[in-house]
Amino acid sequence: MYKNWKSVWITGASSGIGYSLAEALAASGATVVGSARRKDKLIELASGNDNIIPIELDVSNISDVKSRYKEISKNFDNGIDLVVLNAGISRLFTLEDINKRYADIITTMETNYFGVTNCLSVIIPDMIKRKKGHIAIMSSIAGYRGLPNSIAYSPSKAALINLADILKSELLHHGITVSIINPGFVDTDATKVNNFNMPSLVSIDYATKKIIHGLSKEKYEICFPFLLSFTFKIMRFIPHKLYFYIIKKFIWKESPK
Repeated sequence: MYKNWKSVWITGASSGIGYSLAEALAASGATVVGSARRKDKLIELASGNDNIIPIELDVSNISDVKSRYKEISKNFDNGIDLVVLNAGISRLFTLEDINKRYADIITTMETNYFGVTNCLSVIIPDMIKRKKGHIAIMSSIAGYRGLPNSIAYSPSKAALINLADILKSELLHHGITVSIINPGFVDTDATKVNNFNMPSLVSIDYATKKIIHGLSKEKYEICFPFLLSFTFKIMRFIPHKLYFYIIKKFIWKESPK
C-alpha cells in the first residue's frame, strides 16, 4: 500500500533504510530528494532513476541545512508531502569511552538529535503555511530504555521519541501528520559491527515495507518486529532489578580484553 506522495525528502539516503526507502518510494512514482554526506553513494542511488534527486547535505550543520533546503525546495513547486528524517550515526560507545572518545559521542548526538531539529527548523514553517505535510522521524526501540554499548545512540533515540510526542501535540491543529519510526534490529552495514546479540533481526526489505505501510496509514508510531518491540515496551514498566537481569542474561556481551 502506497499513499499518493508526489514529493519526498529523505535524509540519510546514502545507505541502509534511507537508501531502500528512497528506491521504493521513487519506484512508486514519487519524486524523491535523497540527501546525505556521502556524495558517491547518492550518485549511485540516483543512477538510472529520474525520480531520485541527490543532494549532498550534512544535517548536523545548520547553515548547510538552510542553504541546501532552498535547493531542495526548488524541485517541488507545491512543497514537500513527506519528509523522512532518517540520518543518523550508530556507533558503539561504553562508559570507558566517555573521556577518550568524547568528541565522537558529541558528534553522534549532534547528528542523531540536532540533525533532526535542524531539518525541522526549515520544514515546519513551510508545512504550517500549507497546512499539510507528513513528518517522519527515524528513532529506534533502543530509545525505549538504555542499552549497553549505547551511551550516545540510545539517549539520542530516546530524545527523538520525546520530541515526536511534542511535535504530534503542537502540530495537530496545523494539518501536519507526525510519525515516529522505532525499528528493532535491521540487517544493515551499521548493525554488522554490533558485538551483542540482536534478537529478531529483520531484513532491510521487511523494514522498508513495514515503514511505508505505516506511513501510508498515517500511523503515529511504526514499530517492528512485533514481539521484540512489544517486549521492549513492556520493559519500560518492569522493575529495574528485573530489567538489568534481562539485559545481562540476553543482551549484554562483554568485549574481549
